[in-house]
Amino acid sequence: MIQIAPSILSADFARLAAEVKRVEDAGADWLHIDVMDGHFVPNLTVGPALVQSLRKHVRIPFDVHLMIEAPERFVPEFVKAGADLVTIHWEATPHVHRVIQLIKSLGVRAGVALNPATSGEELAYLFDDLDVVLVMTVNPGFGGQKFIPAVVPKIRGLQRELARRSSSCLIEVDGGINSETAPIVAEAGAGILVAGAAVFAAEDPAQALHALRRAAEGAGPPI
Repeated sequence: MIQIAPSILSADFARLAAEVKRVEDAGADWLHIDVMDGHFVPNLTVGPALVQSLRKHVRIPFDVHLMIEAPERFVPEFVKAGADLVTIHWEATPHVHRVIQLIKSLGVRAGVALNPATSGEELAYLFDDLDVVLVMTVNPGFGGQKFIPAVVPKIRGLQRELARRSSSCLIEVDGGINSETAPIVAEAGAGILVAGAAVFAAEDPAQALHALRRAAEGAGPPI
């Protein structure tokens, strides 16, 4: 079953608690929280204090995506704040496996994100330790960007490798996801879809979530 993780990057931050509660009530599976440091990506967003504040308002799992340099510095703080899944970028630290071990030692799920130009072959020695591979279908840093179709073969290749290993690791896709692109990535093997404006900008988030799931699940199994 396809899972949907609305990204707060597209929410109205002036009324963020109400916004996230609204998408939870609408049937979101996860809440995707983009953390940006102004160095790894050219934007600044949120820190552990905001995650901790939101944790008081919603019960769905928190999918914390660290788009920051040297993420190991802040992993414990985000776990303490309420993260259920912490995803770091392959490109953001020279010691990816060590950081994955740190995340797992703190009792939460671990993921690795790949920028559009990163092949995914680098994960060969990490699959057994991962819960999620997050494939970026835009260059990270800003919401509302256009989906990059050239990334789809990477999703398909990752899915085939995970199937070959009988791995329980899920593929998550982030960037330009809507009712048109959802079936494309789902057919390629994505199991979790990060959607920003497609959910938060909708007049009826429940209807928007249903439309995304229906589009994605109608795509058929990965080929």
